[in-house]
Amino acid sequence: MAKLLHLSCSPRSDSESSAGARVFLDGFRRARPDWDVDVMDLWRERLPEFSGAIVEAKYARMKGQAFDEPQQDSFAEAERMVLRFALADRVLISTPMWNFGIPYKLKQWFDVIVQPGLTFRFDPSLGYVPLLKDRPTMVILASGSDFATGMNRGRIDMATPYLREILRFVGISNVHFVPIGPTTGPQQPIEAARERAHQRLAAMAASF
Repeated sequence: MAKLLHLSCSPRSDSESSAGARVFLDGFRRARPDWDVDVMDLWRERLPEFSGAIVEAKYARMKGQAFDEPQQDSFAEAERMVLRFALADRVLISTPMWNFGIPYKLKQWFDVIVQPGLTFRFDPSLGYVPLLKDRPTMVILASGSDFATGMNRGRIDMATPYLREILRFVGISNVHFVPIGPTTGPQQPIEAARERAHQRLAAMAASF
């Protein structure tokens, strides 16, 4: 069965990124009723801490050294997470912007899955080589400022370039971003931004 993996990155079910994801998924399910939607809530599912044995396993792998038992167990957790990601035919990431970047849970997920031999390899003549197959990926990014129209009052969006680059690093270049913002301030601009984003998401879901 074809699968869409949804990385849900907000701890708030009523957040703007979560609401946008619901609009998109409603349209996607109508367009592709035979697809499986695998929701990974990064605030409810266990993510291994990127410390201790898993860090040691990463560097052992990079040096071509054998794992000890704790390293083997820790790396197996990363393998399971990468497999869940790799098996998805489509990917949806819905996330808020926190302090101009991404929530620490999403960064932790990337830190766990970006592993040598799993999502990238190093070739002396080519440099870093991605190992994942490219697939359509949608990023819904909600922010307090209006980065979509440039009314951001000098603030810098560091989330979009980071997500674009880290996904490209592991092999995913077919990425579409749908910003939602502003999500704070006067009510009229918030509602207008929400409506624009939801209309765009509903339209894109039909052909995603």
